[in-house]
Amino acid sequence: MPIDDVCDSLPLVDHHCHGLFPADLDDERLADSLSEAFAPAPAGTSHWDKPVALSVRRWCAPLLDLPPLSSPADYAARRRALGAEEVNRRFLAAARIGTYLVDSGNRPEELCSVAEVGAVAGAPAREIVRMESVAEVVAQSGVAAAGYGEAFEAALRESIGGDVVGLKSILAYRATLNIDYGRPSDAEVEAAAGRWLAEIEQTGRVRITDQVLERHLIWTGAEIAGERGFPMQFHIGIGDPDIELHRVDPSHLTPWIKAVEPLGFPITLLHCYPFQREAGLLAENFPAVYFDVGFALNWVGPGYQRIMDEALELAPFTKQLYSSDAFGLAELYYLGALRFRTALAAALGRWVEADECSAADAERIAGLIGVENARRIYRV
Repeated sequence: MPIDDVCDSLPLVDHHCHGLFPADLDDERLADSLSEAFAPAPAGTSHWDKPVALSVRRWCAPLLDLPPLSSPADYAARRRALGAEEVNRRFLAAARIGTYLVDSGNRPEELCSVAEVGAVAGAPAREIVRMESVAEVVAQSGVAAAGYGEAFEAALRESIGGDVVGLKSILAYRATLNIDYGRPSDAEVEAAAGRWLAEIEQTGRVRITDQVLERHLIWTGAEIAGERGFPMQFHIGIGDPDIELHRVDPSHLTPWIKAVEPLGFPITLLHCYPFQREAGLLAENFPAVYFDVGFALNWVGPGYQRIMDEALELAPFTKQLYSSDAFGLAELYYLGALRFRTALAAALGRWVEADECSAADAERIAGLIGVENARRIYRV
């Protein structure tokens, strides 16, 4: 079978995505969903004028019965005319994902549930627990500083229901990856919790950012991941303005990766742009490390092929994964799958044509990266 057809037929495992917007979006909300910024576009400009939006207009418009590259106004109007339910159904059907692994902790009040993602797609959907969200619920529960550490561990264990297949940390957003990775003492956790609880009482803002509490979080998660055989996901690289890009290079995680190696659980690095080469080297050097280039394949627009080519440069084919990192917009599930299939087929096709790889090898590599690696480590 030609490699294009192989990649097109893969029942991809989207090992990192979020929920869908269940309601119609007005023009402003739709445009804002095409941006990682926390602010509207500068006066006189639009969030439609960027690579990801160009890709949406080119590749998603036909699924709404519009000509390719329809205007943003026509696109937004047609989307509303069809309604959110039909838009979501069309794009998830076209994505042809075999299994969705959904981060349930990012702005859940705006999105549909994990089960609802599966229902819209007509495919299995399993949950990834975002540990920072659990910590923030604990902080609002009336817990005392002295009891925070035990309460967090108990709540994290309780959050692991039958549909949960992994844990996730957004340490990169909250404390950066450039920290001391030593396991904090009980006294350090209590003192840090006291500072955090006092801050919440004073400001009303509940957001875990303290390095000590984040270290406690990832070490607690590591113990549970080791017991359960769960992968632990880490956000890497690209993100919204909370990210300090030079401090979220995945190589900063190296001391922790070495420290938790005896626990024997997979560590999955998400997104990784612009550090896909660094992530590939970590996957080569450490048996526990896996990575993807999800999100980037969507957001770089027509430049997506270079990202895939760099991801394939060094790392074992058994250590790479697929994700869309789709959040809210159903278009991003479809576009992520389309870009992944197209880019992987193009890269492997060149290798076959250059006699660097057999057709059988190419088919096996595609299956590993798109489906089998994720099925193996998440046990889905």
